[in-house]
Amino acid sequence: MNHRHPWPDERLIEAARAGDVTSLTAVVMESQPHVRKFALSLCATPQDAEDAAQEALIILYRKIGTLRATGALASWVFRIVRNECLRQVRLLVSRADEASAEPEAGAEPSAEEAVLRRLEAERIAAAVGALPHDQRQVLIMRDVQGLPGKAVARSLGLSTPAMKSRLHRARAALRHSLATTEEIVDPPVAGER
Repeated sequence: MNHRHPWPDERLIEAARAGDVTSLTAVVMESQPHVRKFALSLCATPQDAEDAAQEALIILYRKIGTLRATGALASWVFRIVRNECLRQVRLLVSRADEASAEPEAGAEPSAEEAVLRRLEAERIAAAVGALPHDQRQVLIMRDVQGLPGKAVARSLGLSTPAMKSRLHRARAALRHSLATTEEIVDPPVAGER
């Protein structure tokens, strides 16, 4: 038997938006299973999903008064979770960038270089976030977090060859996505030589 948790009803959401603490608590509690499920489908690891779900529930609790329509609760919360998962990927990417960047002797990056680096990290994070869950998970664990292949395979319940195959597909999809967005971001200029 498939027992589904319903989203909070509109009257409860409306009372929560109006500031009723009991209703607000009920909305958060009834939304929790949906928030966790969505976070697990979007984030790279169960720990990231838990962190994203907690953050989304805190934002829901603090900012439900800003929700425009009671029927928009699900899409609003899902957007919060998605943004939180992407933020975690950006943090991982920027930490990896910082670890791999070898500063030149005494040279500080210019403001323009810093902005370009940040924009590139955003573009990579968005491309990683758009990968299917299984590919995103293996790519982040192996390439961003730097975990050994056997550990990644074991934690995902895969054989090492299956993990390598999934990682190969993820890297290929990421390369394709980044090449496509680069063409959009930097189209050729007419008459350029």
